[in-house]
Amino acid sequence: YPVIIRLLDPPLHEFMPDHEQLALKAAGLRLMGDRPNELARIEGLMTAVEGLREFNPMLGLRGVRLGLVRPAITRMQVRAIFEAACQLKREGVDVHPEIMVAVTSHANEVKIMLEVIKEVADEVMKRTGVRVDYKIGTMIELPRAAITADEMAKYSEFFSFGTNDLTQTTFGISRDDAEGKFLLEYVERGILPENPFQVLDRSGVGFLIEMAVS
Repeated sequence: YPVIIRLLDPPLHEFMPDHEQLALKAAGLRLMGDRPNELARIEGLMTAVEGLREFNPMLGLRGVRLGLVRPAITRMQVRAIFEAACQLKREGVDVHPEIMVAVTSHANEVKIMLEVIKEVADEVMKRTGVRVDYKIGTMIELPRAAITADEMAKYSEFFSFGTNDLTQTTFGISRDDAEGKFLLEYVERGILPENPFQVLDRSGVGFLIEMAVS
């Protein structure tokens, strides 16, 4: 059974508590003054959350960049994937993981991730004495990835097109902001024929996809 598993895509701050809520809790603890250990813990969390804050997280430390800068996160995910696959094979379920790397823009990113994934996979399979077939691929969701897909293909066994991010980065607009502020007016006035997040922009985003697969 082939199972596609995408490695961590969102930035780390999305998994952290809200900074404002932590600040309110810390203020309350300071007023009470009787729980110094809890206050220190909350203040430590606030520092960590602040350190992960980005001006433009969509184009920041996420996807493959996070995996390369924090390789322990990549190794943890890959180890979990192959431990589960090996355990399933022992139980008679032949699972074939297809590991997908997100937000890549350069072939070297894929090359390094491929090396890390293979290293961890080999370690788990050697330790468990179980072999599983697997593939490593990447998402094409940035214009440069589409333009240089032939280079990406040297280190990828499959592609998956992330049209949401590819549309955002091709048009240079944030979907969350655009749909609530100007995109509807653009469609109503005929500036854009359709909402590109609902109907694929064939001449722009579609052209990039065609370029990538040709």
